[in-house]
Amino acid sequence: MRTTTSRTVQLLTVLGLLAAGCGAGGAGTGATGADDSEPAPDTQPRALKVAKAWDGSSAAEIWREGYYPMADPVQLPEGAFHNEADKEAYFSENFVLRGDLPETSEKDAKVTWQDGDSLTLPLMGAREAYEKLDNNDSPGPRLTVTGAKLSETTLATSRGPATVPVWLFTLKGYDTPLKQVALNPSKPPEPPIEAVDQVSADLWELNKLVEVAADGRSVTVLAHHGACDDGPAVDVLETDGSVVLSGHIVGTSDGVCTLQLLAKKVTVELDRPLGDRILLDAFTGRPVRGTD
Repeated sequence: MRTTTSRTVQLLTVLGLLAAGCGAGGAGTGATGADDSEPAPDTQPRALKVAKAWDGSSAAEIWREGYYPMADPVQLPEGAFHNEADKEAYFSENFVLRGDLPETSEKDAKVTWQDGDSLTLPLMGAREAYEKLDNNDSPGPRLTVTGAKLSETTLATSRGPATVPVWLFTLKGYDTPLKQVALNPSKPPEPPIEAVDQVSADLWELNKLVEVAADGRSVTVLAHHGACDDGPAVDVLETDGSVVLSGHIVGTSDGVCTLQLLAKKVTVELDRPLGDRILLDAFTGRPVRGTD
């Protein structure tokens, strides 16, 4: 997850305090262990500050002109995975190359959006793309790559769906290829507002963006929470230029709790399609992370 070590420690510290309160009987007494009387935090003041800082800013202009993926740059083959060993190999980034990777004379490639706008960026070679997949030398299960060729696919970005170049990696045992986008994202702008200094139960950094609905009317994010609460909630503030998401936890639970930093998918409905509005995290004051 994209958090600094100190921020992760802060999150765990808050979880520890909540766990201590839970064990001491500080939680509610409802049938599910939730404290239903606990008021929801007022996330709007911080969200308004973030929106005001971004809307009309030079950072927003840079963001709208760049290429920022909002979906995984890897698209799995059909029917993935055939078994648990292949699944383990993929998620542990354990691949092996049993073939030649092609060289290409092309140095640049285009991202092309549906409105016709395009952006030229350096093309990632097949070797570099493969190395993004293979980061493990363990003797465990491996996926075998036997070749690759350059093609195109459609990918969700901060400016809507775009046609981007991909390397199609042939996997042993699979009829369709694994696709790895052949571009790195643009350099993000410096945010016009600082992150919140201190983590609290009332406002947490979001983990990452999972999905933007095809119609843009909802977004799904991974939101942090602990083992001693009822899960995460995400508030939304919409303006003409941005959509600010504020993650926080809901309630606390009775009984013995463990100190764990967890994440859960939360889908947020929007009043209108996201469009080219910037999706922001109220805690960090930055765009919600879509991919690594």
